[in-house]
Amino acid sequence: MQAQDTEVLTNPAETLTVSLRGVALLEYPLLNKGSAFTVDERVDLGLLGLLPPHVATLDEQLARTYEKFVTIETALDRYIFLAGLQDRNETLFYRLLSEHVAEMMPIIYTPVVGTACEQFSHIYRRPRGLYVAHPDRADLDVILSHVPNTDVRAIVVTDGERILGLGDQGIGGIGIPIGKLALYTLCAGIHPATTLPIILDVGTNNRKLLDDPLYLGWRHERVRGAEYDAFVEAFVRAVQRHFPNALLQWEDFAKDNASRLLERYRDQLCTFNDDIQGTGAVTLAGLLAAMHVKGERLSNQRFVLHGAGSAAHGICDQLVAAMVSEGTAEAIARTMIWLVDSEGLVYNERTNLEAFKRRYAHTYSETETWQLDTATAIKLADVVRNVHPTILIGTSAQPGDFDEALVRDMAAHVQRPIIFPLSNPTSKSEATPEQLIAWTEGRAIVATGSPFANVAYGQRSIHIGQCNNVFIFPGVGLGVIATGIQRVTNEMFVAAALALSELAPAQHDINASLYPSAEDVRIVARRVALAVAREAQRVGLAPRLTPDEIEARIDATMWTPHYPHLRPV
Repeated sequence: MQAQDTEVLTNPAETLTVSLRGVALLEYPLLNKGSAFTVDERVDLGLLGLLPPHVATLDEQLARTYEKFVTIETALDRYIFLAGLQDRNETLFYRLLSEHVAEMMPIIYTPVVGTACEQFSHIYRRPRGLYVAHPDRADLDVILSHVPNTDVRAIVVTDGERILGLGDQGIGGIGIPIGKLALYTLCAGIHPATTLPIILDVGTNNRKLLDDPLYLGWRHERVRGAEYDAFVEAFVRAVQRHFPNALLQWEDFAKDNASRLLERYRDQLCTFNDDIQGTGAVTLAGLLAAMHVKGERLSNQRFVLHGAGSAAHGICDQLVAAMVSEGTAEAIARTMIWLVDSEGLVYNERTNLEAFKRRYAHTYSETETWQLDTATAIKLADVVRNVHPTILIGTSAQPGDFDEALVRDMAAHVQRPIIFPLSNPTSKSEATPEQLIAWTEGRAIVATGSPFANVAYGQRSIHIGQCNNVFIFPGVGLGVIATGIQRVTNEMFVAAALALSELAPAQHDINASLYPSAEDVRIVARRVALAVAREAQRVGLAPRLTPDEIEARIDATMWTPHYPHLRPV
């Protein structure tokens, strides 16, 4: 494949000139049409006799592919089937997804991608993306030079240490960047030829993987400390050399590294961390929609967050920013948030608190009059019993932690409790929506991190919105790529959250979902991109454009999967 072939893929023209011929063309998923190659293309491109004689339409291919998909019984096997299609024919893959968004998004991403990451070394078929291993650190420029397309616009990178709620998955973590970038294309139309998934393989501490004879990663315990930082630094500088115009998204790093790396690099290149900023924005959007339902202000709420990792970091920062915009002093806004981690309540007197936790820590003296279950630690139930939160958010990956007693205690003091069990995959959710609705006599306002079915309660069918980052990060990426944004700021994520909240069905029907349906992802991405671009214009972080020019650039960037005519060089 020549560079000219990959660079021309994003050209909107209906005719593309390519150098590939014959089997090599059929093996290249970004150009392969399979049975849809026309008679002229088969003759001109050396395909005559290599395909069945019937020239199929894209619709015929879709029917045949979906017919097979629905016969596959397990979710993991469906994931493998779709991954195979992506490796064979990307246009057909994305067209199929776009026709069945709600059905297939959970397969290519959460929750099924978690299982795929766990099983990566056992279901591996073909390579996709870059595998940047620590033993190869002296050859970073060589590795990045092997990317066939030099016009990379969106990179998602992970080191596989904190995959969803599943923990360290080593090299299997590559499934997350692959899935995220598929969503960039599906939701925001970012052309797949301009995307690059990367895994930084710095070893794994998952003994099950190290003992697995089929494990495909570097069999070594995780590199830590200065050696780890030097490796990441070298990687970032190599990315800047090879892809200076790319957006770099950090994904599923352990909480300490996630915060550190974001703070280190956020002002050095165009970058963001979706676990922190994306999760914060999508959660804020749901809470703003819930405020519309309740007819209240965010700054009048009491928040308890169970789990204090990267997701909680982002949520807290976005909540404070939103309350400040309502006129609340920042110091006051922080006191309205109570964090609970694996050791209990986060308070100042605890030693070794991370910087983020210190910002939201309360004083122990505030709890002196509390009724506690034990004298050794202040647990989640203690905090709920004494704070009487109006909003309870779970990012702990501890299934069942929002138990009946806890929820009933909360609901006894709040007419419409807002409860977001956000941990995913589904098996890690702090409670199910059905439980939360039942334990609050139908009064709870619920959103979840993983997809759940509607809940029947009395004569109502309650739609459970998914607090899914897919409503934020593709649109942010689209705005950045389309309008040349140089840096990504927290204020851009607040703008994204406001734009998303305005699209909530609950804005028009207080009994409806706090989030749009999955079928509306392209509408959402476009609206988010516009909001992000306008914020970038406001602060001077993008080339000056008129409102009409912003819209035109965003629309022009949104690729729709179709087959162009191919002709030989």
